[in-house]
Amino acid sequence: MTRSNSYPTDLSELINLFDFEQMAASKMTRMAYEYVASGAADEVTLRWNREAFDNIKLNTTVLNDVTKLDTSLSLFGKELAHPILIAPTAFHRLMHSEAEAATAKGAGLASATYVVSSFTTTPLEEIAEIATQPLWFQLYVRDDRAYTKDLIQKAESLGYQALCVTVDTPTPGIRDRQARVGFALPEDVIAHYSLGEIGAPKNPITWKDIEWLQSFTKIPVILKGILNHEDAVKAVQTNVDGIIVSNHGARNLDTVPSTIEVLPRIADKVNQQIPILLDGGIRRGTDVMKAIALGAKAVLVGKPICYGLACGGADGVAKVIQILKDELLLAMILTGKTSLASIDRSVIWE
Repeated sequence: MTRSNSYPTDLSELINLFDFEQMAASKMTRMAYEYVASGAADEVTLRWNREAFDNIKLNTTVLNDVTKLDTSLSLFGKELAHPILIAPTAFHRLMHSEAEAATAKGAGLASATYVVSSFTTTPLEEIAEIATQPLWFQLYVRDDRAYTKDLIQKAESLGYQALCVTVDTPTPGIRDRQARVGFALPEDVIAHYSLGEIGAPKNPITWKDIEWLQSFTKIPVILKGILNHEDAVKAVQTNVDGIIVSNHGARNLDTVPSTIEVLPRIADKVNQQIPILLDGGIRRGTDVMKAIALGAKAVLVGKPICYGLACGGADGVAKVIQILKDELLLAMILTGKTSLASIDRSVIWE
């Protein structure tokens, strides 16, 4: 069964995103927590996702006029208040009784774009009715291509503004911690668009399927799960609208590099032809700055959003985003940068 989350939580006690994880561990069922927190196999990449950010040093500069700060950006033709998006994560009803509805409310409170997972436990219509900020839809292409097309067109008709296609999961990773707790969805948790397929499709998608999606999709197509710079170049050649540098939250193939580690090479190869986003390991506003400095236009945050949801529903989600934004603003002040456009590799100490 899911936790009701009916008891109040004093969010003032939670100062940073690590605090949220600690409290969430006591709020969630063990099975739900292990599902969210775990990575693949020995979780080497899961550790690297964090350690790589910690190992990047920032370069300060002083006596700059930082009285006016601007975190806004333009992304796929839309103006966003800040570069912190909510990454697609599954089964929010495991974390809170209000599920994705609370996540959408929290996104509204924090002026954040919310990328809704294919494995949502709340219908797309209900999320769209609640949302006050842009929604994107994350897609796992299914063996039933007609169903896949109908689902995309459904999301488009509801006003979802971009299609985020996960391309790095032809098969699920080895997830030992999930196996140890016997992960399975409770009877009261329904994944509305999974077609009963929690595992991999029988016919994994290829570049031809991306071209097929592009043939009818009316909204920007973004490929999520790019780690190889050659794949990034191919994405540009295929005329996709953007890419997300991601190792699936370190949940698929263990010992692949961290996302921030591969970002500079990918950014050099893409050469600003299409926007690059990044997820994996973001826990501080300084991480957001480092990602932007090394070539990302924006970042997505996954696990901490789940912890915020578990701790405080919509308010918890909003506070996670607000903490990151506040920390980003402080980092901008202390490195002498007044806008996202001014953040470049000069803020990285080498």
